Amino acid sequence: MEFQRKNRELHLDSEALATLKMCKEGILSPIDKLQNAKEAQETDKTSTYKGNYFPFSFILAPSGKRNENVLKNIKKDDVLDLIVKEQKHGELIVDESFKIDRIKRIEKIFSTTDLSSPGISNALKRLGNYAVCGELKINSDSVKDEKHIISEQKKLLGAKNVTAIMISAKPFHRGHERMIRIALEKSDLLVLFLLKPHKKDLFSYELRHKTLKYFVENFLPKNRVLIVPFENTYLFEGYDNIVLDAIAAKNYGCDEIAIGQNHKGIGMHYDRQGTKSIVDQFKELNIGIEMEVMSEFVYCNECKTLVSTKSCPHGRHHHISFNAELIYALFCVGILPPAVLMRKELSAIILSELFPDRLKQLSGKFSNFFPSSGLIEEMNDEKFYMHLISLHQTVSLT
Repeated sequence: MEFQRKNRELHLDSEALATLKMCKEGILSPIDKLQNAKEAQETDKTSTYKGNYFPFSFILAPSGKRNENVLKNIKKDDVLDLIVKEQKHGELIVDESFKIDRIKRIEKIFSTTDLSSPGISNALKRLGNYAVCGELKINSDSVKDEKHIISEQKKLLGAKNVTAIMISAKPFHRGHERMIRIALEKSDLLVLFLLKPHKKDLFSYELRHKTLKYFVENFLPKNRVLIVPFENTYLFEGYDNIVLDAIAAKNYGCDEIAIGQNHKGIGMHYDRQGTKSIVDQFKELNIGIEMEVMSEFVYCNECKTLVSTKSCPHGRHHHISFNAELIYALFCVGILPPAVLMRKELSAIILSELFPDRLKQLSGKFSNFFPSSGLIEEMNDEKFYMHLISLHQTVSLT
């Protein structure tokens, strides 16, 4: 998309741009535009927009003195260039700008203002004192293409039931595998929305996509599973993240969203009728998509297999939980996770990416360490880890 005129600049981060693209393509519907002051106030008060549920207002209020000076002095019909990393990505034709209460905004999204939380602290830093609304002109082809891919696959399969799972795959462990298989048994098409963060991480999006793609292509009927990138912006990190995930999944064309029983967004809250969970609340909202809460899966050393905590008769002292943070920590220091937690092929992919120089350090030493077929075998990082894993799994001497 080319833009010719020289206008004032509004500087955004990639997170804000991704959120605007989702709005432009209807992923946040009923939200279909940046809200003005009156609409934002009404949505925050009622959690509805155009007669449908939405937990909080949708506004654009970027931080920074440069942005604030622009937003304080613009007039209706002014045109703002939307700049991300010194590159123009679109335009906004101004309708109005208005002052906001940053603390109330944070509290509405996160249901708290506890700045000791990194997520809340970061959200507050990127939030300015002034918001702007108006007509957006941005290139949202990436989101449009994702919607098209899902739509075409539904037509190809004649899919009547499409299930969504939001997954970070950080890392992708056997608990995720079981959840995916159960969802796939009940669905014609399964869409795995792989969360795409907007900050650097040891487990890059590309690495997580590589492991998830390997599993799908080698262990699932891949024509019935799609991996779709999902921009994990701050809007989806708050108190209502499950509901917003469901709204997005519905607007991508899914009929159901599956979440784990230990999802951080599932909890109890009080209202005048007593205690309720997010699941109870979800049913009352009538969003237009079903929600399935799946049991927690663990490895039981008595059952000797992966089990649901609801079906296993043995106590928790016999269970090994699929703690993603623990497995992540093992990888960070280069330790191979047990095979009961992680599929060996995926562990090999991850370790070869995180520690690419290990094979070079052992060059010339491993030839007598690993058994072989007698033929000269070219070794690479992944093969090195696979051979090492095979020795870990040799049980005759254990």
